[in-house]
Amino acid sequence: MTDRPDTQDLGTRSGRLLVFGGPYSNLQALEALRDIANQHQIPPDNIICTGDIVGYCAQPEESVQLVKHWGIHAIQGNVEQNIIRGEDDCGCNFTEGGRCDLFSRTWFPYAVRTLSAESVDWLSTLPLQLTFQYAGKSVTVLHGAASGIADFVFASTPWSVKETTFLVTGADVILAGHAGLPFADRQISETGASRYWLNAGVIGMPANEGTPRVWYLLLDDTDGVLTYTFHAFTYDNLTAHQLMVANQLPESYAQTLLTGIWDNCEILPDAEKALQGRAITL
Repeated sequence: MTDRPDTQDLGTRSGRLLVFGGPYSNLQALEALRDIANQHQIPPDNIICTGDIVGYCAQPEESVQLVKHWGIHAIQGNVEQNIIRGEDDCGCNFTEGGRCDLFSRTWFPYAVRTLSAESVDWLSTLPLQLTFQYAGKSVTVLHGAASGIADFVFASTPWSVKETTFLVTGADVILAGHAGLPFADRQISETGASRYWLNAGVIGMPANEGTPRVWYLLLDDTDGVLTYTFHAFTYDNLTAHQLMVANQLPESYAQTLLTGIWDNCEILPDAEKALQGRAITL
């Protein structure tokens, strides 16, 4: 398949890869993850962000600059795309008039007016997708799905829906973002080949499990075999909370940084709604 102009091919990667999603302008979480990467001795060239560097929290400019100077690989999320286009909403596919939609009318304009022109210009250089070879498999990194940058795909989303993205990209492994929850879905094709849909979750907001911890994903290719492990970490969420309050960002989102419980579950399928407040085990 020929690369589209909005797709960057990273060639063949090897060694441990660290994958994370949705910093959401949460500088404190980003700094903590950078420290983790340094402790694991994972170089920036083996680190991937699945988009939405900018989002609900209070430090969009600082977060963009950290990612930029860190030198990692990143793609645009729907938030970046709409900021670049000069849209007046985040493009998250929230239900019109719902709580997420109403809150976005506060945090999205805040992000737009807080970001420098330099940062917006840099965000516009990010591709929509990444592709690479890893452990003998073809990998595609995208934000939502091949059908749309803001399409929500969860663990409970039928494989028939996920199948479309595999067919469009030709990938064996999809590394996706946007959904806000970490999960893995593996299926074996008729030919006996395994295909993987992996979502690292996000680091800017907790995963609705009743704890303020956030998640990332490690891939390994030891002995040429793909393995993956999910990892949770804590950070200075109190400072992130206080900065949201000080900048008059949605109070309920600021509380989520402390409680680990989402304000609402309107984007979630029933299966994921039923898991609210339950500790994630992956």
